[in-house]
Amino acid sequence: MKNIALGQYYPARSPLHRMDPRIKLIIAVLYIVAAFLCKNLLGFALLAASVVLLVILSRVPLKTVLGSLKMVVFILVLTVAINIFLTKEEGAEPLWSFWIFEVYTKGLYSALFIALRILSMIIGTCMLLTYTTTPIALTDALERLLSPLRHLKLPVHEFSMMMSIALRFIPTIMEEAEKIMAAQKARGAGFTEGNLIKRIKSLIPILIPLFASVFRRAFELATAMTCRCYRGGDGRTRMTTMRMHAMDIIVLIVSVAALAGIVSCNYWNIGYTL
Repeated sequence: MKNIALGQYYPARSPLHRMDPRIKLIIAVLYIVAAFLCKNLLGFALLAASVVLLVILSRVPLKTVLGSLKMVVFILVLTVAINIFLTKEEGAEPLWSFWIFEVYTKGLYSALFIALRILSMIIGTCMLLTYTTTPIALTDALERLLSPLRHLKLPVHEFSMMMSIALRFIPTIMEEAEKIMAAQKARGAGFTEGNLIKRIKSLIPILIPLFASVFRRAFELATAMTCRCYRGGDGRTRMTTMRMHAMDIIVLIVSVAALAGIVSCNYWNIGYTL
């Protein structure tokens, strides 16, 4: 549970840490769009290369990056298996068949592309956002980017505040869950024994006190904010003012051009295309 990347900030002195969080948010959104639009082998190869570049620029240890993927291994394996065995190719002979299962070349490429897409989005967005940006800076950046929506009477500050609180308390909730599990194990509870149904039932003694702890923390936080006369974003000032520099604009332009180049690879007949 300690290896969850979402909400965990890794302090370092890197180019990504020094970037304006608003620029990183924009690039992260464009990066996700580009990952979904990739359709051929060259585009995914460039996308994977961009992930490697982000990891190098962030100066986050590779062990930490790979550890953050532990929580998605099951989803990744399941998605790859579904694409391999359920993707059919009309007019082609299967590479391998057993009972009702058949494996085609299209299924292998589809599974490879899906795996690259998931890994690229998770690692890329973590490098751009959670690992290199503090939750407070990320919340302020989101609020500044959504500030035009205030003219539509939308609660932009409240939305940003909820996001900040959620990011801040994810590691705290995970730590609380570990403490509850340790307490239950000390009382003789087993979480790795028996079949799947028995293991799911064994989680009930964890979930009930965990939810009770979450609601208690929420009430305590609401009481503390009320005692400090919190009234939302009206007339609110910031201790740190965000300022964009020329290098941030240059990085944004280069990133947009690079992501546009990755998407344009769909129109080149290089490698396999979905």
